[in-house]
Amino acid sequence: MSKKSTARIEPLTLALPPVGVDSHAHLDGQEFDADRDAVLERAHAAGIAQVGNVFLGPDDYHARCSRFDAHPNVFFIMGIHPCDGQNCTQDRLDAMRAAFVADARLKAVGEIGLDFYWPDCPREIQYQALRDQLALARAVQRPVVIHCREAEDETLMTLEAEGFAGYPLLWHCFGQGPETARRILRNGWHISVPGPVTYKANEALREAVALIPADRLLLETDAPYLAPLPWRGKRNEPAYTVFTVRAMAEARGENPENLWRTCGDNARRFFNISHAE
Repeated sequence: MSKKSTARIEPLTLALPPVGVDSHAHLDGQEFDADRDAVLERAHAAGIAQVGNVFLGPDDYHARCSRFDAHPNVFFIMGIHPCDGQNCTQDRLDAMRAAFVADARLKAVGEIGLDFYWPDCPREIQYQALRDQLALARAVQRPVVIHCREAEDETLMTLEAEGFAGYPLLWHCFGQGPETARRILRNGWHISVPGPVTYKANEALREAVALIPADRLLLETDAPYLAPLPWRGKRNEPAYTVFTVRAMAEARGENPENLWRTCGDNARRFFNISHAE
């Protein structure tokens, strides 16, 4: 018996008002070299007003930021990923500091944190890279975007020990349950929800989404990764947030358009961007 194929619904058939924000995407990568402009056009048509593009360090930023010269609705996030912690040298930290001072499009330091899933970087180096970049965020007065994989307790303890309770901080790609969400929220931080909230097995994530205060909730793709249903397994892109927000709204018992606007407004406040950017 052949496996039943998934019906692929086009995101533009579910377009929402042009006030949404994809708070975290990697559109500078080679996955989008063939159609980056078309991807951003689809995002706009689906209701995305702004996209946060994440550069994984100053080398990527300087090599690729010009790809968005024609797209002022794309704002920038830059940080050294924990799996690349060995690259967090003083020279790169200095380059990051200079870039944040020079470029107003750079709105946050991230994605930084701890990742104990991949064995790419020794843990002690990851801890130091995280502390160094937290200090950088304070120095350049930018919010922080956190990456955490299989290191929730360690990441939370490090952030708390470094005095970041109450600091503007976004927990990127949240995939845990209510208990972790509550601890993040107790510290005054924001939470960004990706496409896997649409997956049937992620009931604990939907329970967490239901309890997050409306003013702390953001939406993201992490494109090209983690496409929501019905596009799971395919390249993700910002337009697919229309599927993610509907799953979030159902979990919360809210109207999708209202939640779409709320998440967009939260992102604009968090990243200090205007609707017109």
